[in-house]
Amino acid sequence: MFTKILIANRGEIACRVAATAARLGIQTVAVYSDADARARHVQMCDQAVHIGGSAPKDSYLRWQAIVDAALATGAQAIHPGYGFLSENDAFAQACADAGLAFIGPSPSAIRAMGLKAESKQLMERAGVPLVPGYHGADQDPALLQREADRIGYPVLIKASAGGGGKGMRIVEATGDFAAALASCQREAVSSFGNGAVLIEKYVQRPRHIEIQVFGDSQGNYVYLFERDCSVQRRHQKVLEEAPAPGMTEALRAQMGAAAVAAARAVNYVGAGTVEFIVEQASYDQPEVMTQSAAGPPQGATAPSGGSAAHEVASVGAFFFMEMNTRLQVEHPVTEAITGLDLVEWQLRVASGEPLPLRQDQLKIQGHAIEARICAETPDKQFLPATGTLGVYALPAHSSFARADCGVRVDSGVRQGDSISPYYDSMVAKLIVHGRTRAEALARMDAALAQTHIVGLSTNVQFLRHVVASDSFAQARLDTALIPREAATLFAQEKVGLAWAGAALVADTLRLERATGDARQGWKDPWAARDSWQSHAAPVRSFALEFAGAPHSATLRHGRGGSMALECGGVHAALNFTVQADGSLDIAWGHERQRVQVYRQGETAHVFMAHGATQIVAVDALAHAAVAQADTGRLTAPMPGKLLSFAVKAGDVVRQGQPLAVMDAMKMEHTISAPANGTVQDLLYAPGDQVAEGAELLRLAVAVAA
Repeated sequence: MFTKILIANRGEIACRVAATAARLGIQTVAVYSDADARARHVQMCDQAVHIGGSAPKDSYLRWQAIVDAALATGAQAIHPGYGFLSENDAFAQACADAGLAFIGPSPSAIRAMGLKAESKQLMERAGVPLVPGYHGADQDPALLQREADRIGYPVLIKASAGGGGKGMRIVEATGDFAAALASCQREAVSSFGNGAVLIEKYVQRPRHIEIQVFGDSQGNYVYLFERDCSVQRRHQKVLEEAPAPGMTEALRAQMGAAAVAAARAVNYVGAGTVEFIVEQASYDQPEVMTQSAAGPPQGATAPSGGSAAHEVASVGAFFFMEMNTRLQVEHPVTEAITGLDLVEWQLRVASGEPLPLRQDQLKIQGHAIEARICAETPDKQFLPATGTLGVYALPAHSSFARADCGVRVDSGVRQGDSISPYYDSMVAKLIVHGRTRAEALARMDAALAQTHIVGLSTNVQFLRHVVASDSFAQARLDTALIPREAATLFAQEKVGLAWAGAALVADTLRLERATGDARQGWKDPWAARDSWQSHAAPVRSFALEFAGAPHSATLRHGRGGSMALECGGVHAALNFTVQADGSLDIAWGHERQRVQVYRQGETAHVFMAHGATQIVAVDALAHAAVAQADTGRLTAPMPGKLLSFAVKAGDVVRQGQPLAVMDAMKMEHTISAPANGTVQDLLYAPGDQVAEGAELLRLAVAVAA
């Protein structure tokens, strides 16, 4: 076994690898960029080496600097984590040339599986089922258009060297193909340095099911069951679970055998994931699987996962999609249901040891679900967000690979850290484990409810909506789940004006009482805000802003300290007590709620058992003058690089027409016209870096006749 390794990554995966290494008594070396000088992964490791600037190309993608750091610190091996250089065959070869063990597959295996077109040809020879498509080397746009027309729409354009949902477009009709191809190739070149693409038939209502495989240098292979990763946005996974609902033992064995065959075809060593697109057969009679592409027997055993039979969609034909030659983001759900530490397996296999277990020794224990908590705004097409974690409160959890942990959090940040525009927007992974899927679902919702993040927008409440949706709760899974359930997933305020106002009023009174206590009981009667007056009932009004609209609340004081609050159409007695953790136990009318309120200026962030929201206590003096919105200004929604303009000065445009394309946090974002008008001026040039809020162009909005 190694005595020291270097971790060539950052964030939660670097922390994850460091934790297992520490448990095994292995010293660790971190690498870091300018932006990560005080990052959590730097502090978790025994040593740390600075490797360059904040942008990945200036630091985490500089493989020679990383190899030099490993040699200088006496590391014997390099763990690449995932992303960055984890699937770079040149980096793996550089490690081998320097006498360092690469904790992953061989350069030849990475190369064979790294280009999607070539890997599909290899899988076809190995007898692994493939989706109909074009995987050729000829990349002439006219030929690609003809191939797409031949395959039949909808088709999926995918970057041949891609991954993580980048360089991927769904095309519904032949007239949309050319523009989608150009956008896909731009993103592929930007992300992977290779604009080659492949084209495949887009499977309707598909499920995304992947098999975790492991191989060792002695030629042994196992599969550690499957994960369902169907719930996606922008072709990136949102929720993952294991085992896959509706899976039979017979089909699991066939998909596992196909995955092992894929690994054997390239003499794979280490952890890898073989991803399959699976056709949805039916939401009826899931206990009997339909004939798969590899031909599973009929009348197979009942599905696993703890869901009732009538609630689970049955699985049909499966097709090889790609092999990820690294550890996956979603590996914790496999660890939870197997009770294994996959990073430990990686370290043992890379040091030359055989696989710790045989296939017949591997068992499934219960059900696990993982949620990716990201800094983004779901209601604005999942626009990535940046900012400081002013509040970062997590549910009670254990660490890493324990099957009985119940709740686990993998995170690379702490309260007070910043989410920058340089890297992926993921803040943390929340993993739950239960005896059944129903228990895991309940545990996930409770854990999300206890996750309080203030300072930037996140998808936590959106994740709660997904978990509670009919489709997910009943395991009606496919990659279209989010758009299908859009009406219940987006723009949903689970905490209404009434309780948001009650929480703000109660918290205001708490703060005022705390101020009085701090003055050792003395209170200036002229500065008091207790609504005292010489006649009539004391009344106090609060000006509020909720969901962008003005509102008010009225608090009436009665005898003996009693209070009554009117807000959002509710008028009832109000009482509250402050708990030891700072939360408020509020009794209002016939309801009692535990509420946590965090203040940022005038904004109160309200967290309750059934949801979270924001409400503003309006300062009338501060808001006396309100500037009118300038609808002719189009600004950058976040820091990034301007890729292109689709218009020029003088062009007449219509509402919704694409005007510009930006690249931010590894994804392309289209800026569209908010109204009909005429372009007056372009204020930047393609390739320019722009700050959040920077005005990109000016638009003279047409005035309706």
